[in-house]
Amino acid sequence: MEFIAQHFVPLLFCGLLAFLLTGFPVAFSLAAAGLLFGFVGMEAGLFPPSLFQALPLRIQGIMQNDTLLAIPFFTFMGIILERSGLAEDLLETVGQVFGPVRGGLALAVIFVGALLAATTGVVAAAVISMGLISLPIMLRYGYNRTVATGVITASGTLAQAIPPSLVLIVMADQLGRSVGDMYAGALVPGLLLVALYAAFVILVAVFRPSWVPALPPEARIYKEANGSSGHRSLVVLMSIAIAAAWVWSKYHDGILKAWTGRENAAPGDEIVIMSMTVAAFTALGLSLLNRVFKLKLLSKLSERVTFVLIPPLILIFLVLGTIFLGLATPTEGGAMGALGAFIMALVKGKLSFNLLKQALENTTKLACFVMFILIGSTVFSFTFNAADGHVWVEHLFDAIPGGPMGFLIVVTVLVFVLGMFIDFFEIAFIVVPLLAPVAEKVLPALLPPGSDALIWFGVIIAINLQTSFLTPPFGFALFYLRSVAAKTDYNDRVTKKLIPAVTTMQIYKGAIAFILIQIVMIAAVIIWPQLVLGSLDSGAGSKVNLDDIKIEMEEEGYGKKEEDASKLFGLTPEKKAGESKTEEPGGLPNPAADKPVADDDDPMAAIKRALEEEKKKKK
Repeated sequence: MEFIAQHFVPLLFCGLLAFLLTGFPVAFSLAAAGLLFGFVGMEAGLFPPSLFQALPLRIQGIMQNDTLLAIPFFTFMGIILERSGLAEDLLETVGQVFGPVRGGLALAVIFVGALLAATTGVVAAAVISMGLISLPIMLRYGYNRTVATGVITASGTLAQAIPPSLVLIVMADQLGRSVGDMYAGALVPGLLLVALYAAFVILVAVFRPSWVPALPPEARIYKEANGSSGHRSLVVLMSIAIAAAWVWSKYHDGILKAWTGRENAAPGDEIVIMSMTVAAFTALGLSLLNRVFKLKLLSKLSERVTFVLIPPLILIFLVLGTIFLGLATPTEGGAMGALGAFIMALVKGKLSFNLLKQALENTTKLACFVMFILIGSTVFSFTFNAADGHVWVEHLFDAIPGGPMGFLIVVTVLVFVLGMFIDFFEIAFIVVPLLAPVAEKVLPALLPPGSDALIWFGVIIAINLQTSFLTPPFGFALFYLRSVAAKTDYNDRVTKKLIPAVTTMQIYKGAIAFILIQIVMIAAVIIWPQLVLGSLDSGAGSKVNLDDIKIEMEEEGYGKKEEDASKLFGLTPEKKAGESKTEEPGGLPNPAADKPVADDDDPMAAIKRALEEEKKKKK
């Protein structure tokens, strides 16, 4: 028993590993390890027999956690949009917009991946949809297989980093931070990651143009009567929308101050989201006017882009905008998004009973999966914290060279390696709660005073977890693409040419460049924390730094002149006999003479005197 008491925490982890290696489900392995070693700890004298009496309250707290309701809402929204043909419509439309330029199909996949990330938030749905639709087209027109497969798998994983990501919701819950702040912190890094992907494709198009050819003219399906592509009309429409967004951005702060009555300047992310919402509504409104009144001012391509691209964009901006404005919690925003997706599918005529049934079944499965893992991790962390496991974890990092930065680098590498073998939910529920107390203690030394270190830490982990979908041997995005990519040679239905099968090694090679890009993004967030904290700091005027609060005493005690005490009780001050202020020459009061006596330093003495004065008056 003495050996167990001295090495309890390492044995706890070994026990968990043993349960996992047996193939037992993760949720039940966590709970079993926690309960088993809790009872062992009682026998060893480490814990009191009443240890688990508080456990039901902890589990009940999970059931009452409103934040986690956002997970089924956003999942339902994503599945409804994905099953109603959103991915197909977006890929076809955006592919026609960028198709005429080299690398256009790859850019279309990246941008559609970002849109699907912000709407569906489900990696499997994004990768499978783009693999089924885009990969055959890219292979048909001679795309390099490594580039084609890499773009599809990497773009599908953007669902982990771009709000409203399920990973960010779980991360906020585990770190004890608001989901809105986590979304705001992840917005800029997520968009920068999309920009880095696009920059990589552009560089490939410049230096290896044969790898990413443009669509041939016969593959461009939206043409005007005069043979033009209609891009000029699209550029004009987008220019008008961008101008409307720019005008709104200039007046956004004043409009919101007058509307909400707030005094602080609007955060940058709020201005960006609301300006993009205005741009989307402007483009949609002009297109509706053109169609209703048959003005024929817009090309077929412009109308197609507007009616396919703008509705999901408006849904995204409304959900994120209401969250960033503080008008809705993430849970309420998710409910609004689910309703919006339901209405969009209904308007498109794609809503059916089978679709609704599939969406509800998949949402229920994911919600139950998350709930059981969270309950299991709560039981495990209950025993872990009872054994002062956080102290043991702190001691593990004491000897790491580099101080806080060394800790951050080691944790980043640890999560990266674990991501090769473990699902991101398991990392978020098992590893993150163990590291969070240490991160909260050591990371503020790397940031400006008043910055939220755990938001920064959470975004770093979220981007890191994104790489787990691409890293062999268990990169889930790689397997999703493998399941839909051609396993044997086939004849293309358009060109009638023989297309060789896509090999697993080509899929693995395609992921390497994008893994490196994600590592660069992680390094950038670590080196420049303002990429995450800038949106939070811009609204810092409304936040109070508890370290800066000072309670200053008046020089006269608590203002303990007898007059002040009398005013406190609604009494009229009366001068006592012989009590008059001594004045200096010139009629000014003499501070020395007015200095309170010792009793005036005691607030209770002043209250007693006020009560005595009242009694005298009543007599």
